[in-house]
Amino acid sequence: MANRFVLNDISYHGSGAIKEIPGEILRRGYKKAFVCSDPDLVKFGVTAKVTDLLDGAGIPWELYSQIKPNPTIKNVQDGVAAFKESGADMIVAIGGGSSMDTAKAIGVIAENPEFADVVSLEGVADTKNHATFTIAVPTTAGTAAEVTINYVITDPERVRKFVCVDVNDIPMVAVVDPDMMASMPAGLTAATGMDALTHAIEGYTTRGAWELSDMFHYKAIQLISSNLRDAYAEAQSGTPGSGREGMALGQYVAGMGFSNVGLGIDHAMAHTLSAHYDTPHGVACAMLLPIAMEFNKPAVAARLAEVAVAMGVDTTGMSEDEAADAAIEAVRQLSADVNIPKACDGLVEGDLDQLATDALNDACYPGNPCEATHEQVVELFRKVMP
Repeated sequence: MANRFVLNDISYHGSGAIKEIPGEILRRGYKKAFVCSDPDLVKFGVTAKVTDLLDGAGIPWELYSQIKPNPTIKNVQDGVAAFKESGADMIVAIGGGSSMDTAKAIGVIAENPEFADVVSLEGVADTKNHATFTIAVPTTAGTAAEVTINYVITDPERVRKFVCVDVNDIPMVAVVDPDMMASMPAGLTAATGMDALTHAIEGYTTRGAWELSDMFHYKAIQLISSNLRDAYAEAQSGTPGSGREGMALGQYVAGMGFSNVGLGIDHAMAHTLSAHYDTPHGVACAMLLPIAMEFNKPAVAARLAEVAVAMGVDTTGMSEDEAADAAIEAVRQLSADVNIPKACDGLVEGDLDQLATDALNDACYPGNPCEATHEQVVELFRKVMP
């Protein structure tokens, strides 16, 4: 069996990396950029950090900002129409997961119009052509959508999120500039950071994990667990620092791994909470992470013991079981230190049956190292009830 690994053609990292964007566009011969960015980033001048560079290089562009925090089918379809009308020949995605997921879907459909209904992209779609050339610029340190072959779209009519997995959707260029993340408030820093940690830990324990992905995930756990508290404090004080830089790299490294090996029950359940209650994705992942780790411990205790070491826990003299428990406790403590809530607002007993059904049908669930029954998933959701 061959293990496949898909990464960006080129990625740029570090303060000021966005200055490389005009050169990437011009040297490839593209004429006009279609900029996908969410309304708040436009309002607060974050998007302008990139569009000013385009202006300076004489590159025309058109903005599409009708993007919701959990992008919908209509967001994508409207974006496809706007892209075609704009006359642009490439995409620049600026934002968190919502902007980049929307841009991915737009780019895929623009080159594969037979998937214009959007829902047919769910799962592993048989697209023939690579998405429109895209440069992805993250403004949060968490989703790693700039380096993954996954994106998530919300179907409001059916009250669910669906995951699309497609090697043709990965942005050809990623620009990971911590300066673009400077406007993240503390709460978003915490939520996206814990999302990144969830990617790293689930990727390290998923069924598909192997040596190459392990290398990325282990390092990502180290980077995130040693930088998230500092990044959170920097966001609270409004001062720059090494924490944000460490998180920018850590979340990208996690994305390099999990995109290629999958995730597990935590993300399956988190997608469900976001679809039903509009719970921020990173918050949902963080609340569920220690719960999912406990559930999976019988199958991956040795791996969780290694997670403890990566998180800086001194496991000297501990048994494997004790070290695994220490990893779970370290995750709980990190969540508490960055003020992640422990319960999901709006979650009620009467919803648990449907939530469990949806989670077990989510594209992330098959990667989980332990099989779960419907009733077991109900019990897991019950643990985050208010």
